[in-house]
Amino acid sequence: MPIRWSALAVSEAMDEVEELARKAEPFLAEAEARVGKATGIINLPQYISQRFQRLIFTIQYRQNIPTSIAKIRENIPEGAIEADCQARRQQSLGLDTTPCKVVQHNDFAEWLEQQMKK
Repeated sequence: MPIRWSALAVSEAMDEVEELARKAEPFLAEAEARVGKATGIINLPQYISQRFQRLIFTIQYRQNIPTSIAKIRENIPEGAIEADCQARRQQSLGLDTTPCKVVQHNDFAEWLEQQMKK
């Protein structure tokens, strides 16, 4: 039985999320650095210091984005994206000039993780 949801749409959505995460990384790294610097404020009350530490943890949690995206991609049935791409071409009677790009993202999580560490 064919799937009724669009694996291609899911893949394209994850492409967009990956791109946004990549663009956001420098800003999040800067925010983390500034909060880290703020933890050194003289005579900072502990309850504020704890909030700063929690904020740093929250910002650092972004490192789970590539793993989350990879898990979503792993749950797309094999061949489903290609089948959706073919169906899209057939629905447009071959007039669809936008190519369906089926990109292998096996190493993307590793690549993004390396980018985040820079």
